[in-house]
Amino acid sequence: MIKYFISTFSACILGFIFICQAQESIPAVIPGDFADPSVISDGKNYYAVGTSSEWAPHFPIYRSGDLQKWEPVGYVFDKAPEWTAGSFWAPEYYFMNGQYYIYYTARRKKDNISCMGVAVSKYPDHGFVDKGVIVDFGNEAIDAFIVEDKGQHYISFKAYGLDKRPIEILAMKLSADGLRAEGEVFSLLKDDARVGLEGQSFIKKDGYFYLFYSAGNCCGLKCDYNVQVARSKAFKGPYERFAQNPILFENKDWTCSGHGTFVQDKKGRYQYLYHAYNKESTVYTGRQGQLAELVWPEENGWPVYKQQAPVKLKSSAASIYDSFDGKVPALHWQWDWRHSSPVIQQSNNQLRLSGAATSNNPTGIVLTVRPSKADFAISTKLSGQSSALRGLAYYGDAGAALGLGLAGNQLQIWVVRDQQFTVLQSLPLQSSNTVELKLSVDTNHLCQFYYKSGKDDWQKVSTNKPVFANFLPQWDRSPRPGLHFRGNEMEYAIFTQFILE
Repeated sequence: MIKYFISTFSACILGFIFICQAQESIPAVIPGDFADPSVISDGKNYYAVGTSSEWAPHFPIYRSGDLQKWEPVGYVFDKAPEWTAGSFWAPEYYFMNGQYYIYYTARRKKDNISCMGVAVSKYPDHGFVDKGVIVDFGNEAIDAFIVEDKGQHYISFKAYGLDKRPIEILAMKLSADGLRAEGEVFSLLKDDARVGLEGQSFIKKDGYFYLFYSAGNCCGLKCDYNVQVARSKAFKGPYERFAQNPILFENKDWTCSGHGTFVQDKKGRYQYLYHAYNKESTVYTGRQGQLAELVWPEENGWPVYKQQAPVKLKSSAASIYDSFDGKVPALHWQWDWRHSSPVIQQSNNQLRLSGAATSNNPTGIVLTVRPSKADFAISTKLSGQSSALRGLAYYGDAGAALGLGLAGNQLQIWVVRDQQFTVLQSLPLQSSNTVELKLSVDTNHLCQFYYKSGKDDWQKVSTNKPVFANFLPQWDRSPRPGLHFRGNEMEYAIFTQFILE
């Protein structure tokens, strides 16, 4: 009883520390939509990979020297593996056999079931080669995590739809080369209370296997995600849940915390990289990367999280200025790969955008970036003449988008709702070789549209009714602004600048 009181008191004290630190504004360490992050260290730098959902290229990779300041360095896949149909979720780093492995979730093309695949590289940030499906189990197998016990590696995962059983965390043996799951499937933890169970990760410490998992609803405005913990003396269990769960939950600035993994920093501390929604921008900026330290208040006691103190960055990670001066497009550009096949060419400080859209895509092609705030402004400079519609867009999905563009000499404000493309306002412009466009969004998701031609000042373009972007968010990903092209694939748009403020 005394030991239990001390453990509970220690947890409360550290919880109080967490609350006090949360009174400051806690920034995202990786701003913008970056769900289900996994983190690894090569001894010098840290690397993080996250969910890309339906955006291509697939699975963005970031690098950091201190776990606080991160920069994009590439993607796991430039092209989707042949077996996949979408839903690129929950990639998980692991290093063994002198190689980096990424175990990931995707829907299988032949039956639309979520399976887990694996890709391998000698490097943590590029060169990954897909090795195909490794776990195909039940109606859905997602959220891989690799555990080593007595020299044997296991792959753990979340599964449901199994003979009317509840959601559970399962595991199987992993082959020595890390490319096959073998043997019998066994259960580690069942969701008997129906609270949700996924995004698991493990730490071995002081004779215990600690199983951290996310409970609740992960996504959307009704999310209630949090992190809980259970432990066992043996990897195969049985696991005892902590009586004081959850151990990581919302604070003043962030909510729906969960699905992360651990890395030991250069001081040997356990750091947990996870995702959460900003309370102000919620689904409009998606699940952003957060960092918390895991500590044990007493020997053989239960762990608790301690939120990292805010870090003042030298420059804003939220802004983008792209003058297209590189030999290849910048890494911040992604697109909806299910509904478009963009052709992107960059040279001489110009980006040319063209390509084909699928038959069920009334929006066209949008090159998008990840906003870290719900209120922002994007602008671009257009060059040349074309009958295709080209300009700016705010994109949720092929059937949910809006924008401002130029088609011939007609300036158009347009919207796509319920798969229908509608021009809300059309304005003739005098012929000019250079036209600039701007689209701004405020915290109420009200959109405003502007243009200028030559040396003129910005001119506002109004519509009969206000245009709001509140219909754009999708359940598992935030809407994104960017560059837009809608036309014959033999035509193209020429952009000479893009700014996100």
